[in-house]
Amino acid sequence: MKRILALTTALTLSCAVYAQPASGPSGPQAAPSAGQTETINRLNDMHATGTPLSSQVAVPQTGRTADRLREELKSIKLPPGFKIDLYAVVPDARHMVVGNNAGVVFVGTRKDKVWAVTDRTRARVADDVKQFAPPVAMRNPNGICMSKDGVLYVVESNRVLSFAAAEFFYETPDVPVQVVSEEIVPPSELSYNHSARVCRIGPDNKLYISVGQPYNVPPVSKQDLYNACGIGGIIRMDRDGKNREVYARGIRNSVGIDFKPGTNELWFTDNQVDGMGDDTPPEELNKTPNQGRILAFLGTAAAMCGRRSIKARRRRPTSHSRRSNCRRTSPIS
Repeated sequence: MKRILALTTALTLSCAVYAQPASGPSGPQAAPSAGQTETINRLNDMHATGTPLSSQVAVPQTGRTADRLREELKSIKLPPGFKIDLYAVVPDARHMVVGNNAGVVFVGTRKDKVWAVTDRTRARVADDVKQFAPPVAMRNPNGICMSKDGVLYVVESNRVLSFAAAEFFYETPDVPVQVVSEEIVPPSELSYNHSARVCRIGPDNKLYISVGQPYNVPPVSKQDLYNACGIGGIIRMDRDGKNREVYARGIRNSVGIDFKPGTNELWFTDNQVDGMGDDTPPEELNKTPNQGRILAFLGTAAAMCGRRSIKARRRRPTSHSRRSNCRRTSPIS
């Protein structure tokens, strides 16, 4: 255990060493403007920003778009006893989380908005879809998750925000907000590819975030940096942003992570390399053997190594095992 903690500290410090200023404002997440910093400070201090209610963009739930979506749903084949229907029209919807109390659904996007979806009549059809927290300028707020005590976390390309009592305040533009982490990767490593994060609160009450790497085969020159910062892996931190550590490495780009209920098992997808065909290599659904272990995975996209530290579920079985071609790895402990 002492060796794991020592390694984690070293990785965190090394990532800070790699941090370099961004080369310009064209990256997926430039530094916030002075006006945005002031806005976030006001909201954190529970002060109004003067943003009008009309700023909350509302999405119509009837009309041609809803009709077209319902028509498309008819083509989906379901097992006996299941049925499907349209719940809400939400532009650019990606990841979502259901609130603990009010039943509101918060939906992240890869654009610049988070949506709040409300079924006021409990008819299992959304009545309202409105922009959440419009005073806060967001970039790629794809990752979205909620703690048991009702704090909504929004993970952008290179920033983590928390909104306390989001279910209580979401009806108005102003929502209390804090910046949990001002940086997920060094600004020099921000990419337009695989910069949409996903997150979950673990059984240990820590915040878990996937950090994709943009390459098919990462350059060897970046290996130390990626290992130190958890790029191409999953990181975790305290909910206030402290004690960041690399939880798992060797993951090209995970777009879905979750804990199996009642266990400490973290399950996650892994999108494999592009340009080799529709099913080659197959995508993966993996799980860590148990929570609290830092895993070291070998296996670049070129090697496609088998992983002894995780179990993989594939879309389609292959005629031979990857393990016969690759060197195995085990957890650092």
